[in-house]
Parts: sequence; C-alpha cells; structure tokens
Amino acid sequence: MRVGGGWRLAAGAVGLLGVSAPCSAAGVVSLNLCSDQLLVLLAPERVAALEPLARDPAISFVAAQAARLPSVRADAEAVVSLHPDLVLAGRYGAQTTVALLRAHGLRVVQIEEPQSFAAIGAEVMRLAALLGVPARGQALVAGMWRRLEAVQRRRGTAMIWGANGWTAGRGSLGDAVLRAAGFTDAGTGGQIGLEALLTHPPDLLVTETAPAFPSMATDLARLPVLAGMARRQVPPALMICGGPFTAGAVEMVAR
Repeated sequence: MRVGGGWRLAAGAVGLLGVSAPCSAAGVVSLNLCSDQLLVLLAPERVAALEPLARDPAISFVAAQAARLPSVRADAEAVVSLHPDLVLAGRYGAQTTVALLRAHGLRVVQIEEPQSFAAIGAEVMRLAALLGVPARGQALVAGMWRRLEAVQRRRGTAMIWGANGWTAGRGSLGDAVLRAAGFTDAGTGGQIGLEALLTHPPDLLVTETAPAFPSMATDLARLPVLAGMARRQVPPALMICGGPFTAGAVEMVAR
C-alpha cells in the first residue's frame, strides 16, 4: 500500500490497438485506477473502457465489476478508436497520452487525488455532476459519512507501516484513516526502520494484507519479532485510491 501520498483484446484491428472488447461509440474512458473506481461506482453504464489494473482484486475495489467491462491501455490511438465523449485521467500518469488526446479534440478531465474524507466527498460530487448522476454521488457520499459516524473511535497511537518501512505522514490519506478511527498518527511520512519501530512502538501497527506475490519489502511487516504487537491488516484496494470505500479501512482499523 502506498502511504503518505497516495499509492502504486478483442480480435481484429481493435485488438491490435490494445482494446479488450468492443465498446459503445459514446461513453467514458478512464485511464487511471482511481477514476476507474469512481466511474464504476457512479455510472457503470457509461463505461467505454477502463484501465486494465481496475480488474486486479489486490488493488481495485471494483475488480469484480471491472472484469465484466472493457479495458484499454493508456495509448492515444487505442482510446481515439473508441470515440469517447469523455476521458478521465490522473494528474500525473499518462501525460503524453493526455496531450495527444486533447490534440485530437477529445475532452479530457483529470481527477484529483483526495487525501481526506472531505476531499473524497467533494471529488465524488464533482465527478457525479460531470457524469450527470448527482443523486448517485450524494448517495455514495452520504453512505460514507454514515459509516464513519458509526465507527467506535479508539484512543492511542497508530502507525501505517508499509513496504520497506514507509509510513503515512500528516495530511495523507493514511493519516486521515487513522485519525477517523480515533488514533494519533505516529508515522512521519518517511521510512521508519525495524529497530526504531521496536524502540518506540505505536499502540497499533497497521499493515497491508499479505500480497499474492510477497517480496522482501512486504515481508518486513511479517517478521516474528513483531508478533506481539497489536496489529490490523487493511487491503490495499481500500487505500491506494481515496473513495467512499475507504471508510472500510477506518472500520477495520477501529474494530
């Protein structure tokens, strides 16, 4: 899980362009995992194609729905071939593709990366208005706030300890999750090594659920020396992108 900032073919000619299935002529293409998820939650019927990572259950909250929807690479030619009426993209990724799509006259809207629940609510409502489904946006945001208000807030310190010892920092989405659960964030936004963690342990250590393909970086959180520390595990899909579903991370941390 990235903490402290936010994480990480059809046949014929269309297949050669990288499109996984035929799409309707008018619709929305998303080229960013975070916009993928909000698009599926808000207006699945408008999806012309999603970024392929939307189908990965390890990092995508909407993987099951995305598996039934078309996908496309962040390739300008492939996207143009779908004739979308709107393209959603991130602020930082696929910028060359974004520039080419705009040069082709396509409407491209770049989404924000909300780092607080208030910002999540604002971004959901912005996209809901853009997609013409404001009532759905209101329902998603209201549901998020109901879940957060129902959380039994805890006390003490907590730290999100990710791969290679990276922690959440003040103002990050991870920090917002810990504070919504009632904890004081003991993270710095930088790396905290094993020795420092054991010397000044938080009341609760929050790690990601074990990945399907572990590495030395992710195995650090599963060392036996940490076995006696109070722990919570949170699926990366709840926190890689900020969305209404991130309330689920708060519920898991606070349980």
